[in-house]
Amino acid sequence: MSDADLIWNGNWAWSLPLIVLTVVLHVICLGVINTGVVRALQSVTSRRHFITAFALVMGVTTLLSTILFGLEAAIWAFAYLRLGAIADAASAMIYSLSAMTAYGHAELYLARHWQLMGALEALNGLLLFGLTTAFLYGHIQRVWLTQDSRWTVKNGP
Repeated sequence: MSDADLIWNGNWAWSLPLIVLTVVLHVICLGVINTGVVRALQSVTSRRHFITAFALVMGVTTLLSTILFGLEAAIWAFAYLRLGAIADAASAMIYSLSAMTAYGHAELYLARHWQLMGALEALNGLLLFGLTTAFLYGHIQRVWLTQDSRWTVKNGP
């Protein structure tokens, strides 16, 4: 096996478990957040208060999702540090956030033989952002449909 094969396989060997770990973590945490969203909104009865409460709950949900992304980026950053792919913790975190968001603007680079791993983290970020977008959209859609049907039934067409 050549050095190129070892590098290729090493990038995949580290990245795939990290992708699975962060996706599973993301889904579990979104499930916990979902429970909180449902509980918070069940107690609100008036339409005016409901919209205000829903906006507040979605703001908190967005904040928690952002913190979750930061935690997942920190997991990748830790891996980069342990592998010696980048020099220090701050650079590893900035690089990881940059890769995960596909921002790619930071002037930081992984060691040459770990660069595929950075691209795989970007793929992971797309999956995580897709899950979060679907989660937020699902809540918005469900609330709008529920509130529209309640309002129409109570007040006529």
